[in-house]
Amino acid sequence: MMVQTSKKNDWKRGPYSRCYWIGYVKGETQYALRRCPKCVELKLPREDAAFCSQDCFKASWSSHKSVHLKAKLSTVREGTLDRTTSAALNEGWLYCLKKGQARTSNLPHFDWTGKLRPYPISSRRSVPPEIEKPDWAIGAIPNIEINSDLQNKVEIKTPEQIERMRETCRIAREVLDAAARVIKPGVTTDFIDEVVHEATIAAGGYPSPLNYHFFPKSCCTSVNEVICHGIPDARRLEDGDIVNVDVTVCYKGVHGDLNETYFVGKVDEASQQLVKCTYECLEKAISIVKPGVRFREVGEVINRHALMSGLSVVKSYCGHGIGELFHCAPNIPHYGRNKAVGMMKAGQTFTIEPMINTGVWHDRMWPDGWTAVTADGKHSAQFEHTLLVIFS
Repeated sequence: MMVQTSKKNDWKRGPYSRCYWIGYVKGETQYALRRCPKCVELKLPREDAAFCSQDCFKASWSSHKSVHLKAKLSTVREGTLDRTTSAALNEGWLYCLKKGQARTSNLPHFDWTGKLRPYPISSRRSVPPEIEKPDWAIGAIPNIEINSDLQNKVEIKTPEQIERMRETCRIAREVLDAAARVIKPGVTTDFIDEVVHEATIAAGGYPSPLNYHFFPKSCCTSVNEVICHGIPDARRLEDGDIVNVDVTVCYKGVHGDLNETYFVGKVDEASQQLVKCTYECLEKAISIVKPGVRFREVGEVINRHALMSGLSVVKSYCGHGIGELFHCAPNIPHYGRNKAVGMMKAGQTFTIEPMINTGVWHDRMWPDGWTAVTADGKHSAQFEHTLLVIFS
């Protein structure tokens, strides 16, 4: 999985240039957050509407405004939602809404950009009690990330942390390979999720996406026009599809994150070229990783290669720091002329995960609150690795 970003000043397209302050107490810690006024008006849950600062709200506006649309869709279909209770979350084969906090038995109304549609999803898979779990496994909110200083500074990992991350990333690689072996026409993405879940548990790990901000599954499966964060469901893969499987494993207190895009049966030439170029974009970006390189240079390399192939680079999502936190600094945009700050240093760990589109780079969000799709319905591909900067 990746963090969501936005181009500078995208928020100015929205009508809201201020937030309401709210305060709340957890234990002995006081928090001060800002709330989107439109969210307040729509009476949305605090976790959907709260921002740590005015700048955070501004930077998130282009993606956050989709929350308002989804709330209106939910209102239109009032009476069909299964509200967030532990029972509802464990009743399977319903359509996902509100980032996994609600479900409906009817296909949501939406201006779908391509041929793909959501299918019902199964119940959330259980994790044995002996497996070490991150804080969001129960509460859904990753407070360990929200409260960490590592959102603002890039951590230099110790040799002990690096060794744990190597071990975790090896497990994640094995889990992704297990998923790849079952991909073929007729297989559901829910079955891929089951394979990922069981392989992760068997290795003693926790599937990091599970219940992260209420994400209902153990991996992301993004088919055709889905850019990222697709939710595994009952749809069967078809001959000619492309599917990205995004796996993150939490083991011994650290995370390992990677993904790949696969062909399903016989794929057309355009999709083959898209996937090939996306893989090359990642390889070229990895080739420049070393101490002294600026993070913003990653996007320049990726953007240059994608444009040479007549493809576009998604700007709404970026690579991220990783380690004992699933997502932290640095943010690594994949597009050119970005304003990422900072320089690579030995001991840093982060992901690079370019998303490349056949058509325009713009994205839209499905009513489930997770599935990002291309605005024109054309195909998208992605590859990702977790990287360690070492002295060359």
